[in-house]
Amino acid sequence: MEITARELAKLIQGTVEGNPDVIINNFAKIEEAKNGCITFLANPLYTHYIYTTEASAVLVKTDFVPEHNISATLIRVEDPYATLAMLLNYISSQKVRKSGIEQPSYVSEGVNLPEDIYLGAFAYIGKNVKIGKNVCIYPQSYIGDDVSIDDNTIIYPGVKIYHSCKIGKNCIIHAGAVIGADGFGFAPENGEYMKISQIGNVVIEDNVEIGANTTVDRATMGSTVVHKGVKLDNLIQIGHNVEIGEHTVMAAQVGVAGSTKIGSHNQIGGQVGFAGHIKIGDNNKFGAQSGVPKGIGDNKMVIGSPAINATDFAKQVVYMKKLPALFKDVENLKQLLDKKQ
Repeated sequence: MEITARELAKLIQGTVEGNPDVIINNFAKIEEAKNGCITFLANPLYTHYIYTTEASAVLVKTDFVPEHNISATLIRVEDPYATLAMLLNYISSQKVRKSGIEQPSYVSEGVNLPEDIYLGAFAYIGKNVKIGKNVCIYPQSYIGDDVSIDDNTIIYPGVKIYHSCKIGKNCIIHAGAVIGADGFGFAPENGEYMKISQIGNVVIEDNVEIGANTTVDRATMGSTVVHKGVKLDNLIQIGHNVEIGEHTVMAAQVGVAGSTKIGSHNQIGGQVGFAGHIKIGDNNKFGAQSGVPKGIGDNKMVIGSPAINATDFAKQVVYMKKLPALFKDVENLKQLLDKKQ
């Protein structure tokens, strides 16, 4: 990539402030950027870096008012972070797409592969699999019987998709993810545990991204459903018969126990744990390591274990810090009372 600030601003509908002819050929973080790089300022905590950065250009908000001189060219946009994401996606889309069928790979008899497929070496395609247009399946992936994968989806190396699961359009499933393994279902009997057959499947709707080594278990009956626009980080466990609402995001190491229903547009921090058979509403925020033992409604911000309102949790932290002094005061009062007796 090599482009002037003027050309880039035209592409993203931004306004240039500074040298419009400066050449941009790379991206970098604001604190690490060198000459030729473009960076961005979205978080106010990083504002001080804009005065020392060596970047050639910086994406800033339209209403940004500098307090000191800035050597870099500024490109003013409504949302620097979203604009950067658009630029990165544009650059990524210019890369040459892999295509063709590598050998050795195995495709079951009767499966029709589209002409524009990429199928990597050592991939396995089971019986009655349906694959849409422009799908990429990287090496060492397993696609079980009766699976369907819709258009423009990318399956990265080593992904395992068990039988009968359905993957929507424009999905990305990263390396090592497992879709459709058995849910954790066992019935106690005579001091032992009898396995309950998991005869359902997993349905992943359009525009879902699933991180590396994340697992989504198949339903006991019916479907485990990940609705459109959901983004799951690495190392997440989604239990059987779970339902995740549209455009919910989860950070790494979240665990969701079986049959829990999570609404749409939730933001869930790392290592949050949800109990089974509960219902979570929409537009909630969960702080990292929250333990959620029961359902909650809409528009809440919670943290802690068990999870409580974030404001109440902050107060508890303050009180806990004061506990040593409080105990000391109580001990002093006790000694005074003992002396008076």
